[in-house]
Amino acid sequence: MSLESVKRFFAARQLDIPILELDVSTATVALAAEAHGVEPGRIAKTLAFRISDGSVLLLVARGDARIDNRKFKAAFGKGRMLPAEEVETLTGHPVGGVCPFGLATPLPVYLDSSLQAFDEVLPAAGAVHSAVRLAPARLAEIVAGQWVDVCQETGPA
Repeated sequence: MSLESVKRFFAARQLDIPILELDVSTATVALAAEAHGVEPGRIAKTLAFRISDGSVLLLVARGDARIDNRKFKAAFGKGRMLPAEEVETLTGHPVGGVCPFGLATPLPVYLDSSLQAFDEVLPAAGAVHSAVRLAPARLAEIVAGQWVDVCQETGPA
């Protein structure tokens, strides 16, 4: 069903972005990178956090990036990742298919600057076997995302 919400999201915005549906799971960064034949950094993982004021936000980062707690706290205050059940309830997408498109609940979307090392990234598309390919700037535009720097330094693309 969440794959359908992504399709509706794209259709409502007249976005001609093919959704890649595979016969294998892409539920983890490693599985997705292998299935799409790309390095793990190109997988754009979407993480959900509850921050100290009680609000929830989504953060999209390169697949091989780790959150830098100091930078995260400076940008948002204290935060904690949400449990899988809450992520699915709020986004409408199962863990492994979470993406910033077609959300069940409107949530602010932030994109870590680590994504800008790539000309193209692959976020999931609402299911554990789906993704889309697009430029990081286009991703930010589509989801009205704001750029932040909250991940640890990673190697070159």
